Parts: sequence; C-alpha cells; structure tokens
Amino acid sequence: MFKGILITKDDAGYKAALQTIDPTVLPEGDVTVQVEWSTLNYKDGLAITGKSPVVRRFPMVPGIDFAGTVTESTNPAWKTGDKVILNGWGVGETHCGGLAEVARVKGQWLVPLPKSFTTRQAMAIGTAGYTAMLCVLALEKHGIKPQDGEILVTGANGGVGSVAIALLAKLGYSVVASTGRLHEDEFLKSLGANLVIDRAELSAPGKAIGKERWAGVIDTVGSHTLANACATTKYRGAVAACGLAGGMDFPSNVAPFILRGVTLYGIDSVMAPLSVRQEAWQRLARDLDPTKLDAMTREIGLSEVIVMGAELLEGKVRGRVVVDVNRD
Repeated sequence: MFKGILITKDDAGYKAALQTIDPTVLPEGDVTVQVEWSTLNYKDGLAITGKSPVVRRFPMVPGIDFAGTVTESTNPAWKTGDKVILNGWGVGETHCGGLAEVARVKGQWLVPLPKSFTTRQAMAIGTAGYTAMLCVLALEKHGIKPQDGEILVTGANGGVGSVAIALLAKLGYSVVASTGRLHEDEFLKSLGANLVIDRAELSAPGKAIGKERWAGVIDTVGSHTLANACATTKYRGAVAACGLAGGMDFPSNVAPFILRGVTLYGIDSVMAPLSVRQEAWQRLARDLDPTKLDAMTREIGLSEVIVMGAELLEGKVRGRVVVDVNRD
C-alpha cells in the first residue's frame, strides 16, 4: 500500500482525494519506480478538478511527471537503483501517474536523470520546462539568433513561460514577456525578461497582419494571442505554439504565412521520441541557470495538491510547483 492522489468517478460523481492506494490499481508496466518528486502542470489541474475530460480511465493517479528511483525492472534498459524521469506518454490520463509514492510504467517512456540535476530539480523543470526547451530548440533550428530581434513569450508567469524566459536570457536573446499579472514584472525581469507587456495587447481580436516586431515567439496561450503573435512576427520568423490556456481556437488567416513566410511550429511534449527528449534534457542541464530555477519554484506536499491544482487553473500560481510525494 502507498499514499497518493486518486481520482474516482462513479454514481457519487467525480472526486480527487489523498488516500492509501492498493498496488492493484497500478496498470501493467515493466519498470516500477519509487517516486521522489512530482509536479503540477496545467493538465494536472484540469485532471484534479475535472474541469476538462483529461482523465480517460478510472480510478486514476494524476500527475503527468515524476522523478525517482527504479525499484523493479524486467526491461533491459533499466536496473534497480537507476534515477529516472518521466514526462507525458498519457501518464496521469490513461495510465496512473506521478502524484503518488509508487508508479509502474513502460521502460521506453523513461529518460535517465542528468547527473547535474537532483530529482527535485528535474521536477522543478518538469514537463513545463522540458516543453519550454523544445520551443527554444525549434526557434534555434529555424535559424533565429539573438541579433535578429525580440522574442515574445506569452503566459510568461506560468511554468513554460518562466523557464522559457530563463533559457532565452541565458542564450543571449532579448525577451519580451506577456502576462496578465503586471505586478509580477520584477520577478519576470529577474528571470531575464527585458520588457514586460500586458497580455491585453495581444488577447483581443486583431488585424489579419500587423506591424512586424517579433523575431520569434513562444506561445502558451493560443486563441487570439497566438493569432496576433503570428500577425506581428517578422519576415521569415517563427512561432512555437505549445499551449491553450486562452483557448483551443486559432482565429487567424494565411496572411502571415504567405506574405511574410512566417513558420508556425506545433510543439508536442507528450509523445516526442526518445532522441528529442534526451536532447532537450541535455540542453536543460547545460543552459538552465539553477539559481533562476530555484527562484521560480515552490514546494508542497501531497495534502496541498488538490487546492493548488484549482489555484493553478485560476492563474494564481507563479512559476513552478514541485510536490514531495513522500510527505502529506
């Protein structure tokens, strides 16, 4: 038996609760991990509150991330004592996830923990930080250099946005942070933002094409924000879209793409192949300032997860939240 968050759905309704879990709840897998740290992402908030049909199997342990130590393995790639990370693969949605003391998963879903990170630091990064790195890599591979101009980061106070700002600043880019929480401007500037703007500048319906400004964009919001970002990206610039905090719609048109040659990259962190994941984590180990990571990270225990999940959806959580699954 072990402790964790368990989501159930029956005649009494949808419920998430901290409880003692029977190991028979865990699905099949060839690697068992003693989870040390997990984290909270936007998708976890949706799963915990039931505000979106994220969970598609019940009962379910939520948590799309975890880091810990292998305790059992029949997979030749892993042995007892190995330190591992998991991000995505439907964990916390269709396969029991990381907000519990134990997880059982497929070995091919795991990535080795970089030696420069502790398991806590890996979850301070989590899927949010790993996604931010995938976005940065997309802009780099497009050929965008620091001297090309400003990089816009939307949803800047969130997990992806916070890590993206820190990474871009370390790499020498000039970063403009868009947020609905302008009172957090000093925090965003401490991460490396050169300028902080009100999200209202981008969130209303805009023109088909606007004045060129951004060399590149990392967008976590979607909807009108993404449309306006595309409309104001420079000739042959690029936009990396990875989120939908503002909506799943994309009320845009072809003008930025056929008149300015703008490229829109879709960033998927859930099903990304192992080689892509390894590259992202290697770059995070090299390019993410650990002091900035600490500054954006808050620690909680399992008993605080349900309340924090709701607050995350309400936009009340800044930066990253790590969960010590071995304390209430």
